[in-house]
Amino acid sequence: MTKDLTFLVIMGIAVMLLMIVSILLAVIFNQRKKSQHRTAMEKLREQQQNQLIEAAVRSEETERHRIAETLHDEVGAILSSAKLHLLGIKSEVLDEKDKKLHEKGRELLNEVIQKVRGISHNLHSNILKEFGLNEAIRHFVKKLTQETIINATTNLDDTYKTANADDDISLYRIVQELINNILKYAHASEMLISSSFQNQTLDLVIFHNGDGLTQEQFEELRYQKDGLGLKNIQNRIILLKGNILFTSGTEGYRINIHVPVKTAQHE
Repeated sequence: MTKDLTFLVIMGIAVMLLMIVSILLAVIFNQRKKSQHRTAMEKLREQQQNQLIEAAVRSEETERHRIAETLHDEVGAILSSAKLHLLGIKSEVLDEKDKKLHEKGRELLNEVIQKVRGISHNLHSNILKEFGLNEAIRHFVKKLTQETIINATTNLDDTYKTANADDDISLYRIVQELINNILKYAHASEMLISSSFQNQTLDLVIFHNGDGLTQEQFEELRYQKDGLGLKNIQNRIILLKGNILFTSGTEGYRINIHVPVKTAQHE
């Protein structure tokens, strides 16, 4: 009887242990399934977010091209026609007052034509497509800062090459927006745009000695209604799977853009 009782106790304990182990395994398996499900849902949400951002960025770029073509083909043509009509007026038959008005009208019309062409080229980014990101940045900086009090220089790594032209467009738009903001708000006298390309990574740095943003201010302002430009920058950074960092030091402010790059041999 004692042996039978001992055997039954041992069997009971074994069954209980087996049940406990089974319950633990079921709980672990269930938690793992939940964790996998959460990970899958987060990945799906991230993919959907990236798809929405990409669609918004592509739509913005398409609209830029449409406006650029309208400015070049329609507005540019009208302005050129107006210039021809103005030039058709014989200035020798005008009195001194009208001659001055005629000359001033010509100057203003020429200035408008040049500005429309500049806006059209900026929107369409022909230089970017033909000569690449570095040359487009150099051209933009030179054109935007000439005849201003800011001394702007570039030091760009010409070994940089990418197999994805759309990524270059996004990078160019980011640089455009950041430089425009510096010119509008920073009151800087010095600006340097530099880049380094190594290990399939592009690091772009914009330095200036004016009033700049901190990372905390950037994170806050990009969610505000007036921070559309900063929001566009963040969207493009997400699309590029990169990051952007605003820092300040004794000499001025730095904006670091870090982006992984797809090259032809790594496609």
